[in-house]
Amino acid sequence: MEKFKLLKFDKLGDENGYLISLEENRNISFTIKRVFYIFGTKKDIVRGKHALRKGKQLLIAVHGECKVLVDDGFQREVFHLDNQEKGLLINGMVWREMYDFSKDCVLLVISDEHFSEEDYIHDYQEFLQMVLVNDRGN
Repeated sequence: MEKFKLLKFDKLGDENGYLISLEENRNISFTIKRVFYIFGTKKDIVRGKHALRKGKQLLIAVHGECKVLVDDGFQREVFHLDNQEKGLLINGMVWREMYDFSKDCVLLVISDEHFSEEDYIHDYQEFLQMVLVNDRGN
């Protein structure tokens, strides 16, 4: 299973405007349990700075743009979310940092898990140790 990948969504529309439909277990490959959005973030602020022990999340910049650093402990990559037709799917335990927000950015996050503070890892070194322990077990 890929830990993270960029998805492209089909845009429907005409001269009257456009629509992108997101449907669980269709173009979103999981059951949706939580939806939230991040907005009003200043350009020099970094959001996230955590990993989740389990679950999947889909990040979409529905307005404006931002960058997302993802790190699975072995590979780091930066994605530029700059239009509504693409989303970043993050599977399992992946460190994520969202930054370089445009003033008008609204970042939509769709998750297959309800919020639980116990699921969050806020210390990067702890995250790396957990990844190494899990990797040795496989």
